[in-house]
Amino acid sequence: MENVGSGAYRRSLFLCAALLAATFPAIGPAKADGPKPGAASGNRYDWLQFGFDQAHSGNDTKEAKITVKDVAGLHRLYRVSLPHVADGAPAYLSDVHTPHGTMDFLFLTTKDGRILAVDASNGRIVWQHQYGPGSYRINNGYQPVYTTSSPAVDPNREFVYSYGLDGYVHKYRVVSGEEVKGGGWPELCTTKSFNEKGSSALAIAIAKNGVSYLYVTNGGYLGDRGDYQGHVTTINLNTGSQNVFNADCSDENVHFVRRPGKPDCPSVQSAIWARPGVIYDAATDRVYAATGNGTFDPGKHDWGDTIFSLDPDGTGRDGNPLDSYTPANHGYLNSADLDLGSTAPAILPTPVNCAVRNLAVQGGKDMKLRLVNLADLSGKGGPGRVGGEIGRLIDVPQGGMVFTQPAVWVNPEDHSTWVFVATYSGLSGLKLHVNGNGEPSLQVIWKNGDEGSSPIVANDVLFCAGSHDMRALDPATGKLLWHDTTIGGIHWESPIVDNGVLYITDESGDLTAYGL
Repeated sequence: MENVGSGAYRRSLFLCAALLAATFPAIGPAKADGPKPGAASGNRYDWLQFGFDQAHSGNDTKEAKITVKDVAGLHRLYRVSLPHVADGAPAYLSDVHTPHGTMDFLFLTTKDGRILAVDASNGRIVWQHQYGPGSYRINNGYQPVYTTSSPAVDPNREFVYSYGLDGYVHKYRVVSGEEVKGGGWPELCTTKSFNEKGSSALAIAIAKNGVSYLYVTNGGYLGDRGDYQGHVTTINLNTGSQNVFNADCSDENVHFVRRPGKPDCPSVQSAIWARPGVIYDAATDRVYAATGNGTFDPGKHDWGDTIFSLDPDGTGRDGNPLDSYTPANHGYLNSADLDLGSTAPAILPTPVNCAVRNLAVQGGKDMKLRLVNLADLSGKGGPGRVGGEIGRLIDVPQGGMVFTQPAVWVNPEDHSTWVFVATYSGLSGLKLHVNGNGEPSLQVIWKNGDEGSSPIVANDVLFCAGSHDMRALDPATGKLLWHDTTIGGIHWESPIVDNGVLYITDESGDLTAYGL
């Protein structure tokens, strides 16, 4: 099951007074502590989805303003209160031409089903919509449904997508906030939003054939109760058509309904809830997701505690995924609630002497890290097998279950590949090592005891947020370069850096921006 983290239920829902009109009023006075972030010189760039790119590497290679040498000069530009907690990461779109001039936008999805478009220069809301919990209650109990999803911006920069608590993903024009309807929109993601939670960020990938796809994943709510099946909904952004891959009864390309209705699946609870949802690997031209809970039974098309791959359009083959990896101890993982899929695979760039060209690292609630071959997940040429990880499993260096998405970085000094793993017990930096036989392994270089959410790297600076502590570190040594202890608690909120500004939301419902 998911871990709710400290403070996740401490805030009660409150309603916004009214939707904002055509002007750009603030939701409240911005607590400014310095000059507003202005247009950066040089190349401008966007952060369109969780983890920066379609592999969700967390590695912002386009940042040029904040450097290792000057990151200690970061100071707070503003802090504003949002209508509700945004328990994820923002998306960022630069140089948006509006009737009121050119603006940079932040987009956030809040736990109560809002999409917020925010002026990145001062934190003021430009437009917002909400598809809230309504009468839906978790497992038909007493607590309103909620989401920890993050929005994604279309590669064409015209539309932004956000998960609604009505069971649909919605499409909005970035400038006006006008919702696009028709042609399949809004797109159904679940018929059981009272049981099936939208935990993960929305993801977008452009396949090798040039088609753009939007990916929405669903799992279950805390406690693993109720009639739910983890699934991936893949939406063709050119046509609006969609495919559904169910982690239980994968031979059924449908959204299941609440039993005893039909269609339904007798198996339940193979949740897909990792922070990125799915990742896209350009080398294999496939998408990958990992499941937690549920049984592994290929004969019944059930894929509990499994990494599986699909074609970019969200389809497998013969009712199964294209390929899969399942640990040999999957039964124990399921019975002990040690989800393999508490995170998604993180793709590792490999040197030329590495015998495995399509390498990824997979964490889990069992506090282990595994290396897998994305081109042959089980090492046995197809789905439905067990085992096949590369080398030995290693313990998470700092300890703790992995609920976050690792960040991946290539050190420009020696072109070595690194991965950074954050848990409630700390943060660690591991370096990819390849021996004389071409066999890869991970070496622990440093670790600390500072809790963290999903880390990112921007221009060779490592950023990680923990409760009441936003930090910048040297990725090669783990040395603390800068930190600020005035932010609120952190659950799954994670930072982004764009055009010289660092942004983070927190469990206090605040959005904070830092600049040089």
